[in-house]
Amino acid sequence: MRITLLLLALLAACALSLVTSQHQARKLFAGIEREHARAKALDVEWGQLQLEARTWALPSRIEKLAQERLGMRAPDAGRMRLLRPDRGAGAKAGE
Repeated sequence: MRITLLLLALLAACALSLVTSQHQARKLFAGIEREHARAKALDVEWGQLQLEARTWALPSRIEKLAQERLGMRAPDAGRMRLLRPDRGAGAKAGE
């Protein structure tokens, strides 16, 4: 009789342990799913921010702002000079 009660108590303890571990596993799985959803949302936001940064840096937008806000304009073609790098400039500077 004693051994039966001992085995019954042991069985109850094992059953409670199993229920507790399953509950903990479900909570952890739910947490993982939440974090996956959060990571996906952050990836979407990152993509939107990259697109916005590219939009803000468009050369046409920068040129328009330079003209409107700073009063800048492109120089006349006659005032432009094309400079070519002197290939020997580095060697001559050290002499």
